[in-house]
Amino acid sequence: MILVVAGVGLHSCHQDRTPSDGKPNVVFILADDMGYGDPGCYNKESRISTPHIDRLAARGIMFTDAHASGAWCVPSRYGLITGRYPRGMELNPGQRSLIEQGQETVATLMKRNGYRTACIGKWHLGFDDTDFDNPSTVSELKGGPVEKGFDYFFGMHASLDIPPYFYIENDRAVCSPTGFIDARSSPDATSEVSGAFYRAGAISPDFKHEEVLDRFLGKADTFLTGHVTHHGDKPFFLYFALTAPHTPWLPKDEFAGKSGAGEYGDFVMQVDYLVGRLIARLDQAGLLENTIIFFSSDNGPVWFREDVEKYGHRSTGGLRGKKSDMWEGGSRMPFIVSYPSGFASGAISSQMIAFTDVMATLADLVNDEDFNQEDFDSRSFLPVLLDPGYDRAVRPDLVVEKKVYREGAWKFIDGWGQGGIELNYAPHSVEIKDIPGELYDLETDTGEKNNLYDRYPERVSKMRGDLHEILGNQE
Repeated sequence: MILVVAGVGLHSCHQDRTPSDGKPNVVFILADDMGYGDPGCYNKESRISTPHIDRLAARGIMFTDAHASGAWCVPSRYGLITGRYPRGMELNPGQRSLIEQGQETVATLMKRNGYRTACIGKWHLGFDDTDFDNPSTVSELKGGPVEKGFDYFFGMHASLDIPPYFYIENDRAVCSPTGFIDARSSPDATSEVSGAFYRAGAISPDFKHEEVLDRFLGKADTFLTGHVTHHGDKPFFLYFALTAPHTPWLPKDEFAGKSGAGEYGDFVMQVDYLVGRLIARLDQAGLLENTIIFFSSDNGPVWFREDVEKYGHRSTGGLRGKKSDMWEGGSRMPFIVSYPSGFASGAISSQMIAFTDVMATLADLVNDEDFNQEDFDSRSFLPVLLDPGYDRAVRPDLVVEKKVYREGAWKFIDGWGQGGIELNYAPHSVEIKDIPGELYDLETDTGEKNNLYDRYPERVSKMRGDLHEILGNQE
């Protein structure tokens, strides 16, 4: 499919810098643990001000049925970067790189098609032969982003609450984590993994938790400036993976107390500010007109019932569950695509799409001749970007981790949907259920309140069989 650029929409006051081959730049901004109902554009009752994300949606297309590949960090990111379901693997990025040597990624795809590629922020897909139990010895990190198709990487190995705490540039530690920092928590937080929580562990002398987001934004700015100066004839692909609003919730002073949802809401406001700053820097560099911007989150929030009652804010909107749950609040994500000069503005699509679909969509976008869709769990939603009214289903079914199977509006959960966050950190509010599965019709029951498992045994049997077949065929 050839991308048709309409040549209308947002106009920058700065010089337009279009690569000589005419291909659009691509920026994918990924928030960390932000809920479906946090941005105002997804939830009119949100207690959090998100003007920059809302403006991005007004200039683009909002997807209301977009799903991460998992309900927590690692499987979600694996699906996004590889275009494959995270099947048949031990998802422990502390042991090895989860992306196999020579495996296709969105970065290798874009690089093959003439793009400069950069990953800035949280990786969380592992490194090879790295002993994080002896962090002072960490110097070279093999098997990371620069071996998976990214020309440049600056970031962290995992979340902002998981030691050791240090920065990585390309395949080297910027400064070895030779110091030690005590654990931190908020005494009035809902749970031990809420608030300003982070674990004790090794830390490098140049690392301060409160400065990480600004450091990432600075590196993104340097990448963009350097691209304009030295590589302006080429397009670029920037994967900007934030560490927020994942814990620790450490909003800067200018955001503290400004939301109606406590430290978490204030931190979401800081994320929104970063989105605005990155867009402004694209504009200042003359890149915005020819840049497609994706925005999403990796999984649902850590937001308990007590938080809802305390602040009156539903981080997942009307969806059930949170991070780690197999219910919609765990994997249904805000997902916005903005390209005013080529795609529709102010549109809303109810098409079911998945993080894995970004791979096929980008392959379609750049007219990659080597991409074989049958090798991936990926379906292009470029037709929807070009025409939000496109009425053919992009994908007939969907798998989330190893327990959820969607077929149209029908959703099957193999077992009980409760995840580890609630079980481990709020067990007082959990009713343990030993049930064989759950079945919901999301067309009439998006909140997953009416389990139809016992009413439709034949559908359950078929969907369980389809789930196991999909997971088994390509393990």
